[in-house]
Amino acid sequence: MATILISGGTVISATGRQLIDVLIDGETIVALIEPGSSTLGTDLAGNVDKVIDATGKYVIPGGVDAHTHMQMPFGGTTASDTFETGTRAAAFGGTTTIVDFAIQTPGQRLQETLAQWHEKAAGNCAIDYGFHQIIGDVNDESISAMGELITEGVTSFKLFMAYPGVYYSNDGQILRAMQKSAATGALMMMHAENGIAIDELVSQHLKRGETSPYYHGVSRPWQLEEEATHRAIMLADVTGAPLYVVHVSARQALEQIATARGRGANVFAETCPQYLYLSLEEQLGAPGFEGAKWVCSTPLRSRAEGHQDELWKFIRTGDVAGVATDHCPFCMVDQKELGISDFSKIPNGIGGVEHRLDLMYQGVVDGKITLERWVEVCATTPARMFGMYPRKGVISPGADADVVVYDPNGHTSIGVEKTHHMNMDYSAWEGFEIDGAVDTVLSRGKKIVERRTYLGSRADGRFVRRELSQNLI
Repeated sequence: MATILISGGTVISATGRQLIDVLIDGETIVALIEPGSSTLGTDLAGNVDKVIDATGKYVIPGGVDAHTHMQMPFGGTTASDTFETGTRAAAFGGTTTIVDFAIQTPGQRLQETLAQWHEKAAGNCAIDYGFHQIIGDVNDESISAMGELITEGVTSFKLFMAYPGVYYSNDGQILRAMQKSAATGALMMMHAENGIAIDELVSQHLKRGETSPYYHGVSRPWQLEEEATHRAIMLADVTGAPLYVVHVSARQALEQIATARGRGANVFAETCPQYLYLSLEEQLGAPGFEGAKWVCSTPLRSRAEGHQDELWKFIRTGDVAGVATDHCPFCMVDQKELGISDFSKIPNGIGGVEHRLDLMYQGVVDGKITLERWVEVCATTPARMFGMYPRKGVISPGADADVVVYDPNGHTSIGVEKTHHMNMDYSAWEGFEIDGAVDTVLSRGKKIVERRTYLGSRADGRFVRRELSQNLI
């Protein structure tokens, strides 16, 4: 196995930064060595197979995106990124592990759906991957199967308070699943929106002829996200289940989570770059049908109401545990256009798995978060929350050699014709300029990206059997 020395760089962790060299043997980080140290010999660089010069650059753990939807069926179509194209794009952006969602629909067994997702992903991933399990049919058999999936390394389960008739679970079903979660130690994930009320608002808008993408956001007001988030927290309180609320977009919903955490509740929030940068007015309200590019659920929120700034604040305070992408891409042609005369038929999703690390680094440049918090929310905490730490999410001896060399003096221009590798015919981030750039990406010791050139293969990634997370608070 090859030995690699990453020399001259500043290693950034969730707790600090240090000018230190990183020694890799095969797939594993084996040592952190102070420059000039004679501990491992005076001519270490001359005794390894490869040297990566990281002088003036940051050395960080590979990103962990804990919320993606590759090849996801939705709204009569399927997400445009396959596991192959989506994970290759992730690699370009410095993400070396994803956790995708296996989806159960009514009438299916959990084990069958998980097997289907394994079949989709096996041999088709450029980076390592794991699975969450969506429970779309909460019944005795599904609840019993949760224990079996935990033994197979799937230790988190997602429920929906939205999408009646598709994925929706009522409060009684949520309570039962949370009771099983509490008993087993599995993490319960929640899409928190009041789907019953939303469907009524959608119907009312359509009857008035309000069919444009803008009304996707208007029909999913922040009050219905806050209400559902509070209800999920209360159900978790009753059952003792740890709760992870996905893609939180409304500041009021985050206030509910922060309040619960303040009294010791085992509840955590995830947000996504789109809620930090994009808005109801500017994107969903774009002329004509252009707003369809940014239709996602939960929806983009009003900038005038201050959601974006407040979400950055909650990242700084630690009430947002992790930043994921909810990557679920659809092309405009033949996919988003399914809703050209009815916003409720626009497939919900934004592509972003390639840009998360860069977009969050721009938050460092802009003084919104620290370097340490950047690494924490993009790598370390997702790895810890989802049972992959310390194998993933940290530059430390014994960890997988998932390493990104990031150049703070580089520049990234985002656009379909520039840095876009996702399988989409547009970019939700067209025109964004980032004051930094991914330089080199290693996945388990193999160099898979170097200066925007792909060096990996479709079969580099392996399934990660995740452990149960401990002491989540």
